[in-house]
Amino acid sequence: MMKRFAAENLTESQQRAVWHKDGPLLVIAGPGSGKTRVITNRLAALINQGVTPSGICAITFTNKAAEEMRNRVFAMNVGGTAHISTFHSLCVKILRQFAQAADISPDFSIYNETDQKNCVKEAVKAADLDTKNFPPARILEAISRLKNNLQDAADFQAAGIGDYFSQCLSKIYRNYQKILKQNNALDFDDLLLKTAFLLRDFQDIRRQLNEKFRYLMVDEYQDTNHAQYQIARGLSLEHGNICVTGDPDQSIYGWRGADIGNILAFEKDWPNATVIKLEENFRSMPEILDVADKLIIANKSRKLKKLLPVKSAGGEIVVRCLDDEQDEAAFVGAFLRQLLDSGENASQTAVFYRVNSMSRAIEEALIENRIPYQVVRGVEFYNRREIRDILAYLRIIMNSADEQALLRIINTPARGIGDTTIGRISTYAASKGISLYEAIRKCDALDSIPAGTKAKLKKFLNTIEGFKKDVAGPVAVLMDKVFKTSGLYESLKTEIAEEDYSKASPLDNVAELISAAGKFDQQQGGGLVDFMQHIALFSDTDTYDSQSGKVSLMTMHCAKGLEFDNVFIIGLEQGILPHERSMGIASEIEEERRLFFVGITRAKKRLCITLSRHRTIYGRTSMTIASQFLFEAGLQPQSSTVPQKESEDKGDDSVYYERDYSQVSPDSSQTFAIGRLVSHKKFGLGRVKEFHNLGDNSIIVIQFKSGQVKPLMLKYADLSIIE
Repeated sequence: MMKRFAAENLTESQQRAVWHKDGPLLVIAGPGSGKTRVITNRLAALINQGVTPSGICAITFTNKAAEEMRNRVFAMNVGGTAHISTFHSLCVKILRQFAQAADISPDFSIYNETDQKNCVKEAVKAADLDTKNFPPARILEAISRLKNNLQDAADFQAAGIGDYFSQCLSKIYRNYQKILKQNNALDFDDLLLKTAFLLRDFQDIRRQLNEKFRYLMVDEYQDTNHAQYQIARGLSLEHGNICVTGDPDQSIYGWRGADIGNILAFEKDWPNATVIKLEENFRSMPEILDVADKLIIANKSRKLKKLLPVKSAGGEIVVRCLDDEQDEAAFVGAFLRQLLDSGENASQTAVFYRVNSMSRAIEEALIENRIPYQVVRGVEFYNRREIRDILAYLRIIMNSADEQALLRIINTPARGIGDTTIGRISTYAASKGISLYEAIRKCDALDSIPAGTKAKLKKFLNTIEGFKKDVAGPVAVLMDKVFKTSGLYESLKTEIAEEDYSKASPLDNVAELISAAGKFDQQQGGGLVDFMQHIALFSDTDTYDSQSGKVSLMTMHCAKGLEFDNVFIIGLEQGILPHERSMGIASEIEEERRLFFVGITRAKKRLCITLSRHRTIYGRTSMTIASQFLFEAGLQPQSSTVPQKESEDKGDDSVYYERDYSQVSPDSSQTFAIGRLVSHKKFGLGRVKEFHNLGDNSIIVIQFKSGQVKPLMLKYADLSIIE
């Protein structure tokens, strides 16, 4: 019965992937090719063929994707005990189970970016360095890169890298890890690194996990970094039943360590692998897929495939150039207004941009056009002061060694425990080699603290200990008790009475958090530890509501995995997409091209692309150059039904871009060959790094002696050839 269901509802290539049982399998799944459907059906097919559900482990990258997979499996009435989660969630589960081997305590906290920055600041100070010269964000990025490459602090120190920054980084890295250990905390990268080390260094643990999970499925394999690659390999090394799905053309996270080489080299890692391509696209109209195909063929790091449309022709592609970002936003707002008035679903409409700052003008235009919208940037909710306060209470209840949480709440709300007292307790804790929490417990030993303050410390401690009695119950009940008993509720009530809140008040935000905990209790359960893990691993995309009745605004990175009837992509200009940081670096230009490819292939029936002749960035207005990607995609002019307000009609100012090869000069690319020395009146001497022969709109990328890499439109550059 299960097999007939699969045969009736799947294409031939999908069926081959679904019914493959033993041995390594690589599924190259183009956008809109039914990848999730294949994964869930394959899970069902494995069970149909006698595999125990608990012996299957399916890993993906976002909580939302894992939840969708679980729901689909549940609807098929199979696989209730199969493990379906994100990489990080699986690692937390493994590390709590094998905490002793990993040299950690099983009740560890998971530190977010704010906690990490606080720890890095301490680590920099402990190394007798200045955070002005060693900014926490830059240090964290460097440490993250090392951890993703499975280089811990000891390994990095042993490498003996001699330059000054690396020597300082080595000290900071060691201090940072020491602080995390004192707090019984791990950061996101530690979850991966420590799990990879467990699988590498403890053969018995690796065999135990291989025996438990006899079949491993990894989704979005093109997004794995080196640590995740080693985890996937370690979890399947004993049995070889590893199935990975992904698409090299959608690898867009190189900036956070993703290695496209993992999927490109899968057949080398597993020589007996079966390779199946899912090329049928069930999502987009043929016109949209044609543009995507023409764009991505320019990339070299890929596996050849064709996007084969299942839908009939009828898609609409609009490419408009406006004068500036205000005109661009007004155009998008007017177009959206027309679409909604004609019956299009706001929930099926999205605006994508390369960087978050580009949303401001669009938001203003949507407000002006009375268009409801949601900005998919949800982690900001968990960074609000009142939310961080209540979560800090929960963290200290769960993990009394969490000094970051303790320092946040010890005098929040104010209870007469000042910085002087905290400093004395901290000094005492350091001298005795105990945690700050334990030092508070022993505060009677400190003659430097007045009796009245000691009483306040003991009262605070008793409050926390009282909360611990309710840890086994529902999280929402515990959270509500913490909120009311800690004094946070009364403190916020007083604060609200004194201020005018035009948006959601802090009380509303806490109520939303408690509601989320209640939903977690009902749907997932598992208690405080699992809820705090769920919150810690929360991502932007997890807040996207597909039934919101609102237009969605998000970055193209956020859009991956989603789909909409109508997609708008703004800011198609050199320096924005592709981003200026990628200029002159071939691998990064390819990733930027993949990012645009991802944006295009989110669209089902309508794609609108905009750019402007002038754009203001960081308060400076400059002329722009149209993105090379527009021309590479072969976009052609077409008739438009897009409205312009009569008072704002710009005539020829809003035009389609056309790729006209008849204008291409065969001599230009030879005249400005790569490596040629040229001179620019403003920027001086430089060498040609790239030349994009686009006829009248040809773009030349030059690295100047100053170190700057700049894309210039050839017809305006006025370059002199030196050699």
